[in-house]
Amino acid sequence: MMDGLEKSDRLIQPKKLSNTAERSAAEKAEGRSLAKGNLPQDDTNRMQGRKKVNSALRRIRQAAEQDKKGRFTSLLHHIYSVDMLREAYFSLKRDAAPGIDGQTWRDYGEDLEEHLRDLSGRLARGAYRASPVQRGYVPKADGRQRPIGVPVLEDKIVQKATVAVLNRVYETEFLGFSYGFRPGRSPHDALAALDRAIFTKKVNYVLDADIRGFLVPSTHYPHLSGER
Repeated sequence: MMDGLEKSDRLIQPKKLSNTAERSAAEKAEGRSLAKGNLPQDDTNRMQGRKKVNSALRRIRQAAEQDKKGRFTSLLHHIYSVDMLREAYFSLKRDAAPGIDGQTWRDYGEDLEEHLRDLSGRLARGAYRASPVQRGYVPKADGRQRPIGVPVLEDKIVQKATVAVLNRVYETEFLGFSYGFRPGRSPHDALAALDRAIFTKKVNYVLDADIRGFLVPSTHYPHLSGER
């Protein structure tokens, strides 16, 4: 949900659709616009809610740009907004593995608005508690397995909403050549920009670095885990 060309996005980058546009196009192509059990009029509510979300996120970014040293003291109400939570829900992968409660994206969507109002209320009054994360393993090319954590769907919604709000604050701090874990950007975009820079600008050298085994058990570094 980018608002166009921002100050931190003025260096080389490939032109692409916004996240919202990409998602809408994908949903249209696959014939899926609503979660199971939703009524047609819910689509109107979603479109109106999306406008409110975009407006709120735009105001947050504008405030962050106007005062680089300012501190935000009231962002939670943006996160627990039903409209924000709805957008977060629809941004999730439909076929993602469920967490320990076994609840899928479609299960949650059967009574979506009621679920979102309940979640919003718990977040607003401080009653929300994240559930344990289910451990999973993804095979790697070298035969090893990479451990991953699978949150329950409701936790994913809250995480997505939180990231959407905080990104509007942190995005103002990034330079245009930064591509790591930023909205609307990917490693492919970084490679495309690098390719263009090499062939259109004077380049003396290219440095490629990777950190092997960066995620290590805390027992290797007791001071990082609070142990003494």
